[in-house]
Amino acid sequence: MSLPTSGGVVRSAVTRTAVVSGETIEYCQVDADILPVDPAAPAIKARVALPRDWNRRALMFGGGGYNGTVPDLTMTVPFGPADRPAPLARRYATFASDSGHQQSPTAVPSLDGSFGVNDEALRNFAAGDALKKTHDASLFIIRHAYASAPVEVFFAGGSTGGREALEVARRWPHAFDGVISAYPAWNNLSEVLYLGYLTQVLSRPGAFPGPEKQKLLYDSVVDACDGSDGVEDGVVSNQRGCHFDPRALRCPDGLDTGPTCLSDAQVGAVTAMSTPFRWPYRIAGGETHYPGFPFLSGADMRTPFLGFGTTAPANPMPVTSGYGMQYWEQWVKHFLTRDPGHDSLAVDPRDPGEWLARISHLSTVQDRNDVDLRPFARAGGKLILLHGAADELVSHRSTNDYYQRVRDLLGPVATDRTLRYYLVPGANHANVGAPAFAANWDSLSALERWVDRGQPPANPVVVDANHDRRTRPLCEYPAWPRYRAGDPNSASSFTCVR
Repeated sequence: MSLPTSGGVVRSAVTRTAVVSGETIEYCQVDADILPVDPAAPAIKARVALPRDWNRRALMFGGGGYNGTVPDLTMTVPFGPADRPAPLARRYATFASDSGHQQSPTAVPSLDGSFGVNDEALRNFAAGDALKKTHDASLFIIRHAYASAPVEVFFAGGSTGGREALEVARRWPHAFDGVISAYPAWNNLSEVLYLGYLTQVLSRPGAFPGPEKQKLLYDSVVDACDGSDGVEDGVVSNQRGCHFDPRALRCPDGLDTGPTCLSDAQVGAVTAMSTPFRWPYRIAGGETHYPGFPFLSGADMRTPFLGFGTTAPANPMPVTSGYGMQYWEQWVKHFLTRDPGHDSLAVDPRDPGEWLARISHLSTVQDRNDVDLRPFARAGGKLILLHGAADELVSHRSTNDYYQRVRDLLGPVATDRTLRYYLVPGANHANVGAPAFAANWDSLSALERWVDRGQPPANPVVVDANHDRRTRPLCEYPAWPRYRAGDPNSASSFTCVR
């Protein structure tokens, strides 16, 4: 069933050509507005790419961060390989939207939360309402263009798009035949509270570890834990076997004496980042904590914008602070207080005072924590779930939790019929920067085989795009790749163990 709108209008339809996966593709680009019920809310900007020689499939892309722009319809899926055709090059009709608001052209990409002052815009983004509205409008355009409906419809997204992927599978189990969800920020409110706590910790005098100290910590963790998976290759695969105490890097007397050690305040900040944060109050969404990041388990700190940032949080928030700290500030100003002048450091997630009721309400909108995928499974839907174990922005521990909740509800047999979860050692958030392992896997072809032929992924292999294209077995969680013997750059030299 469609969600309420005030209709829609096609703004343009133009023929375009683009080089996609090394091939020149001609397609018709249709831009449309899906009009809101609330006249004060912004429209949803939707876009559809209609290729010649259509393969009778369609794929919807998810967004990222606070969204606010239409994703590139010529791109590949998250962690997708550059040497395999992107969906449009396979002649998929592709579509997406800005999720119901338009980012300011002066804002940091995906970090404009100003739309949160409007309830309809907030639900379109956080609750995922824009996803179904975009799906329905886009399929109408596809049917009109080709005089035929798609035989299969897929969804692919990472981060915010990963949350959106999980939500379309749960809320609209018959809308999509297959879904790819990567590094999903499914418990968005819970992570926001954790990010707010971390922002306060890092803003304390002397607590922020600068880039040199971040590299020191990263190198020390890798030195301590790299060989625990059987080979020293810069990738910590056996995270549960990695135990590193940041106090090993403590400066003499706990005072900051330079880039070769951590002060007591910095040890405390690093520990806070890698420790679960629990709030001492109840919220309506039911979550109680966020599990923290694996910075003491081999996470890649060479992309500081996604992790700590290069400067400490402050008011106003520097654009050189971590992505999560800037995300927190936008949330406080526009979602929580709806006061763009509010000091985000003045809100304490451990004791929110007057803001507790609003936090509790937002938890029901932002934490998409209903894991009941049984209707999706009964409809024959297939879900591939991916996360990098060195993610600096969305904790893989959180995705582990999501997967375990699904398995507890559906049972192992039903879960395996509809869901595969792969944790990729060394991979970070969206392959940003220079991760220890830049994950590439043709998950779309795997999903096609699973949906079309009932063949789930079998012994998949993931490629490291940045390190001479070395390969590893893509292990089903909770397994991880252990080195046996042979070429350490070949997946055949590893076995998945639990």
